[in-house]
Amino acid sequence: MKSVRKRIYKMIASAMLLVILAQNTAFAEETARNTTINSASVSLETPSAILMEASTGTVLFEKNADEMRSPASITKIMTLLLTFEAIEKGRIRLEDEVLTSAYAKSMGGSQVFLDEGEVQTVDTLIKCITVASGNDASVALAEYVAGSEQEFVNMMNEKAAQLGMANTQFMDCCGLCSDSGHHTTARDVAIMSRELITRYPQVYNYTKIWMEDITHVTSRGSEPFTLASTNKLLKQYQWTTGLKTGSTNVAKYCFSATARKNDIDLIAVIMGAPDPKVRFAEAQILLEYGFAVTRLYVDENKQVLGDIPVTGGKAERLAVEPKGAFRYLDVTGADFNKIEKQYQYADTVAAPVERGAEVGYISYSLEGRELGRMPIIASEPVEKAFFVDYLRRMLIKYLV
Repeated sequence: MKSVRKRIYKMIASAMLLVILAQNTAFAEETARNTTINSASVSLETPSAILMEASTGTVLFEKNADEMRSPASITKIMTLLLTFEAIEKGRIRLEDEVLTSAYAKSMGGSQVFLDEGEVQTVDTLIKCITVASGNDASVALAEYVAGSEQEFVNMMNEKAAQLGMANTQFMDCCGLCSDSGHHTTARDVAIMSRELITRYPQVYNYTKIWMEDITHVTSRGSEPFTLASTNKLLKQYQWTTGLKTGSTNVAKYCFSATARKNDIDLIAVIMGAPDPKVRFAEAQILLEYGFAVTRLYVDENKQVLGDIPVTGGKAERLAVEPKGAFRYLDVTGADFNKIEKQYQYADTVAAPVERGAEVGYISYSLEGRELGRMPIIASEPVEKAFFVDYLRRMLIKYLV
């Protein structure tokens, strides 16, 4: 009888948890459908653009943001993303030395004039890409990460698919390709820019460089070479943090601009601007608009939540915690002091429980309107208990 009651108890607890998680998923989907804010006051000459807040992904402005266009050198944002990912996974290191191939040397367009057989570190090649937009450096790094540029391009397209970049297809790692098959959109550029700066903020150590010397060491000897940033906004707009420019005859003038002010990170993507001045000026217009209308509410969620009962587990209680900081981007001038938090989680969970498993959520609301949710997760795993575990527990209870 006791065993039957225990099974029923588990079924009820599991059902409660499924209801909580289903509600959480439904709210997240509804929030995603309502992230674009009316900004009719912004007028741009640029044919395609978008403005996004990085930490929440909120879109503040868009103009033909899903129009497929040639990206030119902002292609290199994906090259940088995969490079930092390879570093994070331990496949390559910043101090690794990369040998320049004849193919990498042959790249035209913007370049840092690497010679065949020249050796540069991964760290230096990242500078060559972020500062001077070196096509030769991009190919050299792609070959080092993946063995060949084509294999690296395959990785780029796989990553684009993972990120939901539905209107993107890459054919090279640097953006020289003028084929219509090499295309993306302003929205997709914002998505990959967001992934890069939020996962690897160390990229700012490179994108904020205005000028820096590297050294070419070849059979002809040692020769200094000055990298000069293609991002003129670094000198024109004090909040600029990056990110990448691009231009070809087909793409016209493109730019994914990032800036940080009052702890808010914005991404302004410009595609197809008629000239460089419009590219930088309209990126700045978007950034200034974004900083003018937004405020960011952040709850770091450092509080201790305690634990909840576990049925059928080696441990009888499960420690839980918020998954992370909650962020809400406001454009209405709301009073953040009126934001309320409510905790919703199952009274009990059934083992086994994996670390990080969602067991509930924290709901944030303002004057009756729900702003968002932060999952509550298991702080540790709990394995399923077997007969020997129950026997050990009884012995401890009655003998200690």
